[in-house]
Amino acid sequence: MGSKLYVGGLPYSVTEGRLQEIFAVHGTVESANVISDKFTGQSRGFGFVEMSSGAEAQKAIEALNGTQLDGRTLTVNEAKPMARRDNRGGGDRGDRGDRGGGRNRW
Repeated sequence: MGSKLYVGGLPYSVTEGRLQEIFAVHGTVESANVISDKFTGQSRGFGFVEMSSGAEAQKAIEALNGTQLDGRTLTVNEAKPMARRDNRGGGDRGDRGDRGGGRNRW
């Protein structure tokens, strides 16, 4: 088991310091990050916590998954590696072929 945890269902008011406090009860917290919207700066309601060992991470999952924090139910599990993204900047913008694509098609 890895030591990086996904934490979902966070109240929007939770700070990184508060997140670290919650997990520190269950072991040594290496880092705690609350993910925020890059335009508004508001929390997106989830974050990541890295514990110092897999055993501590497992202990935190068992203790915190499904518990309530400020009226919201936490989801705590092992973080999955981030999916690879291509940087094309949107949907399929390749050759339009015979799909139409404008007023003057003919």
